[in-house]
Amino acid sequence: MTQRSVLVVLFDGVQSLDVTGPMEVFAGAARFPDVTYDLRTASLDGAPVRTSVGLTLVPDGSLADAEPPHTLLVPGGQGTRAPDPALVHWLRVHAPHAERLVSVCTGALLLAEAGLLDGHRATTHWVVAEYLARTYPAVEVDPDPIFVRDGKLATSAGVTAGIDLSLALVEEDFGRQIALTVARHLVVFLRRPGNQAQFSAQLTSQIARREPLREVQHWITARPGDDLSVEALAARARLSPRHFARAFQAETGQTPGRYVERVRLEHARRLLEDTTDGVAQVAHACGYGTPEAMRRAFIKTLGTAPAEYRRRFRPQPVTSTS
Repeated sequence: MTQRSVLVVLFDGVQSLDVTGPMEVFAGAARFPDVTYDLRTASLDGAPVRTSVGLTLVPDGSLADAEPPHTLLVPGGQGTRAPDPALVHWLRVHAPHAERLVSVCTGALLLAEAGLLDGHRATTHWVVAEYLARTYPAVEVDPDPIFVRDGKLATSAGVTAGIDLSLALVEEDFGRQIALTVARHLVVFLRRPGNQAQFSAQLTSQIARREPLREVQHWITARPGDDLSVEALAARARLSPRHFARAFQAETGQTPGRYVERVRLEHARRLLEDTTDGVAQVAHACGYGTPEAMRRAFIKTLGTAPAEYRRRFRPQPVTSTS
């Protein structure tokens, strides 16, 4: 039986959820027979650290005494903005010996400062993605995905994306069924694929300032199967189609058509994940008209057909041990 050690790096100003979220995932998986994760935390000198919200975390030991782990996890937090040079040096020297190097949120800044992201594709929290790309031009920064895998390197977006990535690593190590069950116990989705954008349609769009346009946004979200043509939406907003299309894009940052596409895709994903409705029924409920139209939308955005998406991301029952 192969044991996979996971070492989580602690430092002052670390974000607590970046630490506890992934640890809950690995610890949850370790409750199953034949799943062997050895979880440890370490700070530079083994001393307690204070998180960005004021919690005190007591590490298991010091980084100086830590053996090379299978998975080295570097969380983010305020402490990554002006990192301790000694921590950066430790990462530069010791992190390459890990079989898998993982960052959560702004932990990517520490890896970049240590030169560990040079020549690699990586992501981070959208707020600092531009800073990462500008400060470390040797890094290929992709600000959109929830997480990015590049060889033994894995980087994730903001905060809860570390849970998504950790679930993907559990699936890689011990199979989909165990990862799905851990996700269900944590009441989170295993099903967000790594290439899914960090935001939903509602979050990527601005909220329109004018009430008629805001009402149209809510209408689209609540009724994805309805006629959502520009003409129909313009009539609802009591504007001409041309005026409506211009105003909607100006106030939300997206064209009406693009907004409708994203809402329909998200609704279709939820139905495939959470119901037993057939693909044709889902396509009709989401306004695609035909299963083929929905299939094209899925392949274009998610790189997989609806039936395959359901097979991969719909939970299946697994017997757990306590």
